[in-house]
Amino acid sequence: MNLPLIIEPQELESHLGDENILIISVDAEHRYLERHIPTAINCSYLDLIKRGKFAQGLLPDVDSISQSFAELGITYDKHIVAYDDEGCGRSSRLLWVLDVIGHQNYSLLNGGLNSWSKEGYPLHAMPTFAKASTFTVKQEPQTIVDKDYVLKHLDDPNVILLDGRSHNEYIGLQPLAKRSGHIPGAKNLDWNYTKDLRRNGRFKSAETLLPVLKSLGVSKDKEIIVYCQTCHRSCHTFVLLKSLGFDNIKAYAGSWSEWGNCDDTPIVQIESPDNDLDDF
Repeated sequence: MNLPLIIEPQELESHLGDENILIISVDAEHRYLERHIPTAINCSYLDLIKRGKFAQGLLPDVDSISQSFAELGITYDKHIVAYDDEGCGRSSRLLWVLDVIGHQNYSLLNGGLNSWSKEGYPLHAMPTFAKASTFTVKQEPQTIVDKDYVLKHLDDPNVILLDGRSHNEYIGLQPLAKRSGHIPGAKNLDWNYTKDLRRNGRFKSAETLLPVLKSLGVSKDKEIIVYCQTCHRSCHTFVLLKSLGFDNIKAYAGSWSEWGNCDDTPIVQIESPDNDLDDF
C-alpha cells in the first residue's frame, strides 16, 4: 500500500473495507466497545510491553510478539493503521514494535480518535473480531537499545538523547522513580509540545518542529535515542521523527523507569526551572 506514515482521517475513510489494510485501535476494551472506527480491531496495550523489576516498558520476547500479532491477524504484507483515544502514545508504541521487528508497512492516524470523532467521521460500537494469521517475527529486534548501550554512548558526539517527558520530570521536580532528573546530555522535548490542540491533537507542522529540533541539537547526521518514563511517550516521538525524515532513530525501552531506579546510573538535576519551550 502506498499510504503515508501519517494518514489523515479523510484518506483513511476512503480505504475503509480495504482488505490490504488492518486498522488497529490500541485502547482499553471498554473504550473500544463504546466507539471505534468501522472495521477496526482492538489491541491490548499490555501485549506491547514486558514489565521488568523496575522498567515498565520493555519489549516482549519475539515469541510473545509473534503470538499477539498472529491473534490480531497481522502479516508482513498487510498495511497497519494504528490509532488510540489518548494522544497517539499507545498507537505509536504499536508502530514502534512493528518497526523493531522489521514490519515497515504502517501508518499513524493523525490526531487519533480525537480528530476522527470531532471531525464527523463514522463510528461503530459493535466489535470487529480479528481473523487470526500465521505470524512469525522475521528479524532480530532493531531500533531498540538497552541501558548498557546508553551508558556506552553518553559522551558520543554522534549520539543525542531526546527525553519526551514533561519539563518538571526532566529537571527532577516530579519524581516518578527512586531518583529524579534526566540522563546526562539528554535534551527535553515534551511530547505534548509536539501536538497541535487547535487541530485536534495532530502533529504540529514541520515548519514549527524542525527549528525546535535544530535548536536542541537534533540533526539527521546523528543517531537519536528517544526515551521517556516507560517508552510510551517516546514512541510518539519516534514516529514524529520518522515523519520528519529522520531515519537513524532508536528507543531506550527501559527509559526512566529503569534508569531512575538504578543506584549507579548517572543523573542530572537542574536547579533552574526555566523552560525554553514555554512559547513553542
